[in-house]
Amino acid sequence: MTVTGAGLPDTHVPTGASLIPDWITPVHETALIAFLDAGDWSGEMKRRVQHFGYRYDYRARSATLDSRIGPLPEALQALAERLVAEGRFAAVSDQVIANEYLPGQEISAHVDCEPCFGEVVASLSLLSACEMRFGCLESGVRRAANLPPRSLLVLAGPARRDWTHGIPARRSDVIEGMRVMRQRRVSLTFRTMRF
Repeated sequence: MTVTGAGLPDTHVPTGASLIPDWITPVHETALIAFLDAGDWSGEMKRRVQHFGYRYDYRARSATLDSRIGPLPEALQALAERLVAEGRFAAVSDQVIANEYLPGQEISAHVDCEPCFGEVVASLSLLSACEMRFGCLESGVRRAANLPPRSLLVLAGPARRDWTHGIPARRSDVIEGMRVMRQRRVSLTFRTMRF
C-alpha cells in the first residue's frame, strides 16, 4: 500500500512524497542491521553514520568524484535496484548513507543538497518508529508523519525541492494517540550523485 500526501488527512506527508509501510520484512530488517553493525560506524557527527558509494562532506555540503568509496555492497545494491524496478528511481542509486539515531537525537530540518543529489531521495526506516516533520519553504506550512519500522519514505517533486524534513530531538513520539518511547533507529537513505 502506498500512502501519499495528496489530501489524505491521516498521513500528512507533502505532495510528491510517498510512505510505503512494510517495504521490507522483519527478517530482511534484521539482516540489514547485522550487515551495518559488522561495518565501521563513524562518529564524525552527533550521531553515528556510514557512507556507501560516495562520502558526503557535511561541512562543505558536497560530494565530488574524488569522494568515491567504491560500489555499493550487495545488500544495498539489491535495494537500489528494487527502487528502479518499482519505478521510484530512474537510475540505480550510487550513494547510500546509514544514520543511527538514539532516543533524543535529531536531524535538523533540511533539503538534501540539490546540486549534489538527483531528483529523488528515499529513506528506509529500521528498528524504531519516529515522527518526521516537514516544512514548506514558501508558505511556512508544517506537517508531520510517523515513519514506522521497515517503511520507505520517498521524496520527489515538491516534497524533494520545496519542503524541509527533519526529526525532532526527543525521547518519545505520540503514535495513534499513544506515547511511544523511541528506541535505536537506523535509516538508510538512497540517492544518486549529480556531478
